[in-house]
Amino acid sequence: MTRSSLWRPASQHEGLALTGLERDANLAGPGHVFAAPFPEDDVLARWSIVLADPDVRVDVVDGPDGLRAVAAYDAASLRQLFVRPESWGRGLGSAGVRRAVDAIGTGATLWVLGDNERARRLYEHLGWVPTGESQDSVWPPHPVELAYHWTGTTMRFLST
Repeated sequence: MTRSSLWRPASQHEGLALTGLERDANLAGPGHVFAAPFPEDDVLARWSIVLADPDVRVDVVDGPDGLRAVAAYDAASLRQLFVRPESWGRGLGSAGVRRAVDAIGTGATLWVLGDNERARRLYEHLGWVPTGESQDSVWPPHPVELAYHWTGTTMRFLST
């Protein structure tokens, strides 16, 4: 089975599972950036909106104990990418980025926390370039997010 065949569309009823995946990935990664506790209700509400949006594609990978990865994207941007910490380093993040880029094409954008070094290294390794733009996150304490752009000429992937 290839990495790409692991992915499937998320169902409208997976908001709680997506919230848990996002929580686990954030607490293991950039958890030092946000004040505790994790805003479960707000994140669940956002996933409900995203899952109901016909312009957003949400693809997931199942694991033995729930969702292992998610990539959410629209016609212009990679909106969300999370991988369960115990699955880090197995190519799921790269595969999720590839799904989004294959759908979006040249000109794809994304926003990433400035302090999320792991994610920034992944994106830069795959050929994404910082644009120099920044904004404050909507989540308290409102850390800085950085914009990235993909030109379509430098994407590097593991084989899938």
